[in-house]
Amino acid sequence: MEVDVVSPDKQPQADHLCVLVHGLWGNPHHLDYVASALRERYSEDRLIILAAKRNAGSFTYDGIELGGERVAYEIEETLEKLAARGYNIKKLSMVGYSLGGVVARYALGLLDSRGWLDKLEPVNFTTFVSPHVGVRTPLKGIHNHMWNVLGARTVSMSGRQLFMIDSFRDTGKPLLSVLADPDSIFMRALAKFKHRCVYSNIANDRATAYYTTAISKTEPYARNPESFNFNYIKGYEPVVIDPDMHLLPSEEEAEKEKNKELSSVFKHTGQCVRILTKLPFWIFIWIFLALGSILFLVNSVVQTLRSQQRIRLHETGKTGVVFGGYRVPLIVQDVRNAVEEVFENVNAAQEPEYLSDDSNGETAGKGQLRKRHTSSSPSQKTMSPADGSTPLLEDSSMDEAEEETNSISASSRQTSKEDSPLALTPAQFAIIDSLNAIGFRKYPVFIHNDRHSHAAIIVRMPKKTFEEGKLVVKHWLDNEFKI
Repeated sequence: MEVDVVSPDKQPQADHLCVLVHGLWGNPHHLDYVASALRERYSEDRLIILAAKRNAGSFTYDGIELGGERVAYEIEETLEKLAARGYNIKKLSMVGYSLGGVVARYALGLLDSRGWLDKLEPVNFTTFVSPHVGVRTPLKGIHNHMWNVLGARTVSMSGRQLFMIDSFRDTGKPLLSVLADPDSIFMRALAKFKHRCVYSNIANDRATAYYTTAISKTEPYARNPESFNFNYIKGYEPVVIDPDMHLLPSEEEAEKEKNKELSSVFKHTGQCVRILTKLPFWIFIWIFLALGSILFLVNSVVQTLRSQQRIRLHETGKTGVVFGGYRVPLIVQDVRNAVEEVFENVNAAQEPEYLSDDSNGETAGKGQLRKRHTSSSPSQKTMSPADGSTPLLEDSSMDEAEEETNSISASSRQTSKEDSPLALTPAQFAIIDSLNAIGFRKYPVFIHNDRHSHAAIIVRMPKKTFEEGKLVVKHWLDNEFKI
């Protein structure tokens, strides 16, 4: 296990285990900066850090279910070893990066079903740019359809699940839908954490769009984010945006008039820019079909075959670890760099589509954009019915939670197409409503100095242009992570 403990000659004192889960194509070292920042803040006498390693590299192709089982097993193994060394672990925190945030949610459901969250106090659950709502491009146009078809078939089972074209076990639903089912073991486990928060890039995230990492029905800053007057949190500017009021009051009227005079010029320029921004996709398609398809597809086929073989061995218990104990009922009635670069570049070439202005609330789900606040109040509490069934949120809290959580003050809100709901599927809208119902603090992040904000947000490697990510991690430690 990739975990640090005190030396044998010291009496174990730490009672809090923090688990770090890396993302697709990743490895534990991607979270080295997060781990070092935690260790700098909290000594070995206060916090044990586990960087999960069983899903490293191409093992992340194997799907969220298998990945979650591996992480759950690694956590249980770690807890048992710590207990044997004299530790009395009482608290648990989970931090997921990218795909790791979704894998962590699956693992938590398994741990809760096995009684661990009754023995441990669930404290912090945090995700950095995790695709909670999948990675399929909100689609209407043919190029988006093509990408959703191609992309889902290049990363084995994980790709099918992230693009939501799978049917999970006997549920008849995509895994991500099951993962967010209000009656599932996964949502029950997530609701037990005292502090839940997400950090989302508003720009230049080539792997995971804002709507999926912020659990939002809109993507208001996708185009020209530099034009917005963001309200940054004091001490963390110009990177972390205030979750309660994203934008500052509008500029002077004179500035508005000036902008109006230029608007016609920008309008035509913008049309040209939009046309040009689509060119990378079509250029890629021709290169992909004519030149790059052989290498890319051969790699995808090889990795998919290897992944399928690992899944078969996993299912039959021939991997050296028996995972059968994790195949519990899901719904409770009672309660590599080159490949990554190609995938992200093409994903980034897609433009989101929006529902038409006359779309009704049934199309967009319950949480239409009538009221925009950041998250359910910290004062929300769960109520356990007398019959012992699954805890439900109080009615007043549920009503609030059904509203979209991405707040922009009425006085400063810039009216645009991006304020409309994205052209997501009904299943995606249902996921958003369900996750927002339990409440998250949501922090938009604006990385300016590097166009690979997906890696910069956690300082995935020592790189000068990733320095802004250090402010994100500092904000998290200062304000959200509780020991």
